[in-house]
Amino acid sequence: MLRLLKAMDRRQKSAVFFVLDILLISAALGASLMVSPPLPESLDAATILVVGIPYVLILGGGLLVFLGIPSMQLSDLDGPATGSLALMAILLAIGTTVLTALMGYALPPMLHLMFGIFSFLFMLIARVILLQVVLAIYRRGESVCRVLIYGAGTTGVQLVQAFKAHQDIDPVAFVDDNRTIQGMTISGLPVLSPVRIREIVRDRKIDRVLLAIPSLSPPKQAQMARRLQKMGLEVQMVPSFSQLIGQEALIDKLTTLNPQMFLNRAEVDAALGEGTESYAGKCVLVSGAGGSIGSELCRQLIECRPRKLVLFELSELALFTVEGMLRTLARDAGVELALVLGSVTDPRQVRHVLAHHGVEVVLHAAAYKHVSLVQQNPLAGMANNVLGTHTLATAAVAAGVERFTLISSDKAVRPRGVMGASKRFAEMVIQDLASRVPEGEGPVFSMVRFGNVLGSSGSVVPIFHDQIQKGGPVTVTHPQVTRFFMTIQEAARLVLKAGAMAEGGEVFLLDMGEPVKIVDLATQAIEASGYSVRTDANPDGDIEITFIGLGPGEKLEEELFLDGSEKPTAHRKIFRVKESTLSEFEMAGTLRALRHALAAGDEARVLDIVARRIESFEPKEASGPAPRPVPVPAPASLTDPAPA
Repeated sequence: MLRLLKAMDRRQKSAVFFVLDILLISAALGASLMVSPPLPESLDAATILVVGIPYVLILGGGLLVFLGIPSMQLSDLDGPATGSLALMAILLAIGTTVLTALMGYALPPMLHLMFGIFSFLFMLIARVILLQVVLAIYRRGESVCRVLIYGAGTTGVQLVQAFKAHQDIDPVAFVDDNRTIQGMTISGLPVLSPVRIREIVRDRKIDRVLLAIPSLSPPKQAQMARRLQKMGLEVQMVPSFSQLIGQEALIDKLTTLNPQMFLNRAEVDAALGEGTESYAGKCVLVSGAGGSIGSELCRQLIECRPRKLVLFELSELALFTVEGMLRTLARDAGVELALVLGSVTDPRQVRHVLAHHGVEVVLHAAAYKHVSLVQQNPLAGMANNVLGTHTLATAAVAAGVERFTLISSDKAVRPRGVMGASKRFAEMVIQDLASRVPEGEGPVFSMVRFGNVLGSSGSVVPIFHDQIQKGGPVTVTHPQVTRFFMTIQEAARLVLKAGAMAEGGEVFLLDMGEPVKIVDLATQAIEASGYSVRTDANPDGDIEITFIGLGPGEKLEEELFLDGSEKPTAHRKIFRVKESTLSEFEMAGTLRALRHALAAGDEARVLDIVARRIESFEPKEASGPAPRPVPVPAPASLTDPAPA
């Protein structure tokens, strides 16, 4: 039967329906004669049937062809086809009335009315039955996707109409939260309560759920979709009509959040001024050049017009990306770019790069800085952050580099985690070398310490933005956790300024304003995206904020100063501090022990060595139970700052 239906072309199907309609019109005439009022004595039903059928069939056949009823699709029954059938019935009743009058037969008006009604009902019922038979045949003969439509509004109804042209999709029912329409039938489908959705899916063998509720906010749609997906269903969201015709973007209304809007203070945008001469006409190397801070340092360095800018990066993709970003700027400024793919932990390569390019200034931004990742990989973190810094700094001394600036972190102040401890250890390495280099005979070493950078890969703003796009929840470690924040642009500008004013061995601290509560930042991010926060007081809000607890190595509050001995500099946002460090003998012994422990892969030994030199660091916490999953993406570069 299925093959026969598929084999028939449109003309053949129209011919079949034409013959069927002629037979139905004949049956309607007979039925109307059976139920009509008494006829005149001179006429009987048999006479009328014999004499009238040829005329009725000619009239009916002409109307069928004129109205195109045989060629109409069965799927159009609740649309134009039903109207055409009704018009056909009216014209038949009028036609037979005129025809009998012309022939001189005085038939009761009720007979003509009944003839029209029966013609309409017979043709409509026959098509409804045929539609169900054809659908049943197709459902048995092919793989049909049974869909449940969530939302019985305008979009849902339009969806049902559209599916009539797709025989491999079977809309089974609506579910809708509106209790006033539950239990009704719309577009031939029952409207059911979403409370019973699990039962509906099981009993009606649903394959897919279509969310036809474009008026619902994207976060709530996403939350609903996740609940349905847990039932093993494929879930799709249906755009609104305004989206389809281009009046509304066919994407989330979310736009990328501007990090500056969360700074809660004026951004430092003063030009470098006197700091540019330390870089102008020089060969400057930036390690970790493909990261968030490294790439911004490179961009601002080009404005200082160095002779050559050496981009040193471990990640091939990051190096390729930053080179594409800087190519035009460098060409217009007359700055030569040199791309170096490698690691600062490779002494041979580091020495070669410094000598080959004649490097005069080093900005060391390469480091593993994601707290949770370094916490789970302490050997890699210590090797890269501590030994990498020592390798690059000692090579810089040997190569006669003029200035060496280490990009540090506020997590180096009284660190509890591995990442902070590794950065503090790196600071101690630089402080040790600075104390042993005679003034004027080696690099001017300095360190610049600052907090989280807004908008960088792995920082909270992109994470919050991604979580909001997915419908939430937005995750925060603790209700009271606070962090210092700067934008990438101002952090890079102040790093260059601090490096230029260094005299040797200082730790520069950047004034980052007041610390910001992360939960307030999350609330701002949600509201800036046009949504509301779901709380106990506002249960109908769009996005929920959940607290997942502090992970190993994380602190409620970060600090910038060790002992409060900071002193102001010529720049109001930069402070200078001199901190105590290990003796040359202690540092040499510690580095030697650390290298041996790393070479042996002895994690416990590595952590113990660090703990002996950094009082606040606790190996038990660092090597404790496996840290909780943290919703941060893998770092795109070695230089991206840690998430809060």
